[in-house]
Amino acid sequence: MLLVANNLSKSHGLRELFRGVSLSIADGERVGFIGPNGAGKSTLLRMIANLEEPDDGEVLTQRNAVIVYVPQRDDFVEGATPRSAATASALLSASVHGDVHEAEVLAGVILGKLGFSDSHIDELADRLSGGWKKRLSIACGLCKAGGTPDLLLLDEPTNHLDVEGIRWLEQFLSRQSNDIRAGACVFITHDRTFLERVATRVIELSRAYPQGTLAAEGNYTEFVRRRDEFLAAQAKAESTLANEVRIDDAWLARGPQARRTKAKSRIEESADRRDELDAITSRNAAASASGAAVDFSASGRRTRRLVLATAISKGFTTDRTLFRDLDLELTPGSRVGLMGPNGSGKTTLLRVLCGDLAPDSGTIRFSDPHPRIVVLRQQRADIPLDMLLRDAICPLGDVVDFQGRSMHITAWSRRFLFKDAQLLQTVASLSGGERARAHLARMMLEPADILVLDEPTNDLDIPTLEVLEESVESFPGAVVLVTHDRAMLSRLAKSIAVIGAPDGSVSVVTSLDQALSALESAERATQTRDRERDRTALVGSAKKTTAPTARKRLSFKEQREFDGIEEAVHAAEEAHSAAERRLNDQAVATDHVKMAAACHALETAQTAVATLYARWQELETKRGG
Repeated sequence: MLLVANNLSKSHGLRELFRGVSLSIADGERVGFIGPNGAGKSTLLRMIANLEEPDDGEVLTQRNAVIVYVPQRDDFVEGATPRSAATASALLSASVHGDVHEAEVLAGVILGKLGFSDSHIDELADRLSGGWKKRLSIACGLCKAGGTPDLLLLDEPTNHLDVEGIRWLEQFLSRQSNDIRAGACVFITHDRTFLERVATRVIELSRAYPQGTLAAEGNYTEFVRRRDEFLAAQAKAESTLANEVRIDDAWLARGPQARRTKAKSRIEESADRRDELDAITSRNAAASASGAAVDFSASGRRTRRLVLATAISKGFTTDRTLFRDLDLELTPGSRVGLMGPNGSGKTTLLRVLCGDLAPDSGTIRFSDPHPRIVVLRQQRADIPLDMLLRDAICPLGDVVDFQGRSMHITAWSRRFLFKDAQLLQTVASLSGGERARAHLARMMLEPADILVLDEPTNDLDIPTLEVLEESVESFPGAVVLVTHDRAMLSRLAKSIAVIGAPDGSVSVVTSLDQALSALESAERATQTRDRERDRTALVGSAKKTTAPTARKRLSFKEQREFDGIEEAVHAAEEAHSAAERRLNDQAVATDHVKMAAACHALETAQTAVATLYARWQELETKRGG
């Protein structure tokens, strides 16, 4: 075993997070960690990383085990670049012995393996998208461990990742190379598809279980089956135990004459059963508690069309079009998903559809009167951090008017799983999940014709996600949904618009599989464009710096090699693209022998491309004398 945790307990102030939690992690495992918001998942992960002390219990790790912890928040020093941040982390690795050059080499290798190109490696970290920041955080963690930690701990790694980033992370964790890998991995996530594809074991931290956790070998589907069986058995046990306690009560209620003959042991057993019933009733109450009571309010308006976008286009520079010639119609009951890489213009498209931003070309027509649009923004910045929670979720005194009913603020806050004492806390003191629930509470007070949900799943636990999906499903107005949660898109979206192609073209499809295919095509086109730019820049640089007589410095054999190297690079890149396509083939993914061969072919193709580019640069340098 890499790690064994025994009887861990932790409280924050008067609030007990968990008690008596025990778990173990073995080499080769990928453990998905789930549980309701506030259960203490992040606290438990920090305990495993030896970054926080338990109130009780102990964590035992294998001797000399290297543990890497990547927090939920990606923070880098001011002015840091991927190269400098990774190099600084690599200097902490025992494998480089404090040698700066070795640290730079290690950092370069790991950044390259994690997809950082030459154009990214020296960019300011603060300017990276959320997805690339997450990759950089993981790269820095791997650098600290020399590329091969024994245990990798990831706190909400899929938050703010686009679909490309999530799929990259899935492949990285599931198909690791020999030089860049983790012996075992534990990750906190609420992404059900990610759990399904990556986890070899799922553990839920919750008060619904006797020891505070329930573990099941296999993926998320298997966990749900095992959990449902356990909870059904626990509910049945409560019913049986309640009947036994009723019999005990009747027995104990007999007159004093009968009580003198009762066995002391039976009285003690009755007390034990009563205590056991209290405990199991409490656990079943925790199990039956759903997520926040999300229920969006419709305006009740009747109209055939809310928004009609015709041939709209938008770009911020003359050489970069975010999207072009998009036709989109929003009607009551429509559910439109929006997908694309981070930075592709999804938020810009939302602003155009909401009327906050004019398109460069095309037309947007809104119904008359203008539809009421309620927006949940990705950054959750609509509520000031210094505002009290009570003012954030109940802006007009102590009573809210919800769907024609008056409700006191305490009852309203409990719908969103807040404790009464939290009403006097500032929004800044809330967890990410609690802030998300506060924004949902505020949204629900506004009757809407159109709901715009920009990354609504970030920081929400699985029970609340499921309630949110049910509410969106039953909402009679139109919904525009921007999310990387594939399970939510598959359930809710009737059509999906995919943006991010280099030419700005938009694919509007009707299923998640079609959307993922369109997204892959856009990604391949972008990669091809970037490689062409790098190749053109390399050739142009060589032409500028090469003297007319420099060609004489190459031998006859080298000159022949140089004349054919561009064609060789092109062929190698074609082989690399073919290997990538084979790796994503469903028939290959389900056959471990074919998958191993495909991974080896892709690694070989990557090495060939890198070797050819390095040789090209070497010959160019020699020609330049």
